[in-house]
Amino acid sequence: MTLDIKQAVEVLRQGGVILYPTDTIWGIGCDATCEAAVQRVYDIKKRIDSKALLVLVDSVAKLQGYVDEVPDVAWDLIELSEKPLTIIYSGAKNLAKNLVAEDGTVGIRITNEVFSKRLCEAFRKPIVSTSANISGNPSASCFQEISEEIVAAVDYVVGYRQDDVTPAVPSSIIKLGVNGEVKIIRP
Repeated sequence: MTLDIKQAVEVLRQGGVILYPTDTIWGIGCDATCEAAVQRVYDIKKRIDSKALLVLVDSVAKLQGYVDEVPDVAWDLIELSEKPLTIIYSGAKNLAKNLVAEDGTVGIRITNEVFSKRLCEAFRKPIVSTSANISGNPSASCFQEISEEIVAAVDYVVGYRQDDVTPAVPSSIIKLGVNGEVKIIRP
């Protein structure tokens, strides 16, 4: 795992794209602050860039560096959630412009899974995490289900957990409004 993290961080720092295991499903990732890298992810997924991507961070402390304000309810949701939770926040900042939705929001998940957490810690920036599939196709629940087209398109494929066939599921997604509204996007 240590070698995978070292090599993945090197690729990320050079603006490259990686394929890696997360706290949910396998993800396509890049430096969330680099517009060119984010554009490559959209290109690999054949996805329009008006459909925003989410990012991973390794701690609640890092969260405040990428949104103007973290509503009080977010802290409760993060603390009480029993499964991975992506929260869509208003007032995205310090991220690639093409990563942020047209309404200024961004989806951020604090990962607690060992590999993706250590990767975020080592990289010291948020990392894009979007499902490893062509847009519109089903998400892969394990590495073996990822298409060859995706594998061939990235700059580095993490070896860690490739043999894990435990079915993975996407995170819950909740959108928090500026006035305290809570909208469940995906339970």
